Amino acid sequence: MKSTRWFALFVLLLLPAIAQAADITGVPRIREGDQIQIGNQRLRLGGIDAPATDQLCLNTKGERWTCGVAARDELVKRFGGKSWTCQTRAVDRRGRTVARCSADGEDIQKWMVTNGWALALVRITRDYEPDEKVAREAKAGMWQGSFIAPWDWRARNKKTTILGATKPGENASTILLASASGPLAPSPDCTIKGNVNRSGECIYHQPTSRWYAKIEMRISKGTRWFCSVDEAQAAGCRETKR
Repeated sequence: MKSTRWFALFVLLLLPAIAQAADITGVPRIREGDQIQIGNQRLRLGGIDAPATDQLCLNTKGERWTCGVAARDELVKRFGGKSWTCQTRAVDRRGRTVARCSADGEDIQKWMVTNGWALALVRITRDYEPDEKVAREAKAGMWQGSFIAPWDWRARNKKTTILGATKPGENASTILLASASGPLAPSPDCTIKGNVNRSGECIYHQPTSRWYAKIEMRISKGTRWFCSVDEAQAAGCRETKR
């Protein structure tokens, strides 16, 4: 009887590890270049860091472009309609499952880094460091112009290092340190406004909203542009009630 109880206890202790190791499969909803959702599970692609959808880069002509939106869209074009298999690794502080994913036998993180739409997160793993070198030498994706590493952009300051093949102009830092949350919509497809109310709740407003024109887009106020309702909801925002 005692041995049976010990076995039952062993199984109970093992269950969390078994659950963590289980693969997650399905066609994803791609939120950002390194963030997806399969069913009700939010996943973060491990070992890489892609630009957020409101991050700005410079192209070969020194013009600003929404590299974060481009990274997400390229991922959608390449793998959006396919079934993914994601091997879970951990859960991050935001409650997302960190996973390594593939589709049709192809390593998705490797594809993102090789094509210049994400960087290798070497403090976590060096698996994708050679792929980043390939992208840098080929001037692929973000590497063709100028940009700031996604982790630096999130904690940016005037001393942030600028990467890329194009020599940045005098005003490069000003543009690269800004975001798509500025006063102008980053592209004609990204015109949904998001703001934070007095209760700290994120609200999104479509162009047809009654209050749309009255919302001033200022980074200091925590406003940002969204490219779709799905994107706004994924960021934790709800639609305005009026």
